[in-house]
Amino acid sequence: MQDFLFIAVAHFLALLSPGPDFFLIARSALAHGWRGAVGACLGITLANGVFIVAAFGGVAVLHPDSMLFLAVQLAGCAYLLYLGWLFLRHAGSGRLDTGSTPTRGGTGWRTGLGMGFLSAIFNPKNALFYASLASVVASRHSSSGWVLFYAVWMVCAVLAWDMAVALAIGNAALRQRFARALPTLERLSGVMLILMAAALLVNLARSAA
Repeated sequence: MQDFLFIAVAHFLALLSPGPDFFLIARSALAHGWRGAVGACLGITLANGVFIVAAFGGVAVLHPDSMLFLAVQLAGCAYLLYLGWLFLRHAGSGRLDTGSTPTRGGTGWRTGLGMGFLSAIFNPKNALFYASLASVVASRHSSSGWVLFYAVWMVCAVLAWDMAVALAIGNAALRQRFARALPTLERLSGVMLILMAAALLVNLARSAA
């Protein structure tokens, strides 16, 4: 139980740290309500599941010094820049839906699923975090049952947290209060995403030097 609490708290603290996934969920929930953010939440969870399976399955290709990890970092920079540019370009161009019945399904849901998956799969912090956490779990537990338990727990925790964020931000009453703040949030989100990409590029340049 002590090991589980340590792993669970470390994972939850990582989820609390704002990143591209949070900004994507927040933007989707504010613009379309929590139902409109479901696709993004599922896409983010799916991508985290891929990293968890790779890390806990003993795949060493996600080692920080590997070429694949470098490729993930570069692709992540490109996607963060693209996502930030989209947020800045479309800031204030859409009206915030303050009604109680947001749009469901359709192309928007599938688009959110794809954007959520790309946002999380191209985030090198996810790969490094899960690879590090998997090594800790492997050093403490040799049973495949425990490894499976931790993997399932983390996937469920990611989905639960993302949906909680979407519900909190996408609540109809809160959307009415934040209606005027949406363009500012989009611009700030775009700037933050671009700054994240720039910081990652600087770190890569320093590592290569």
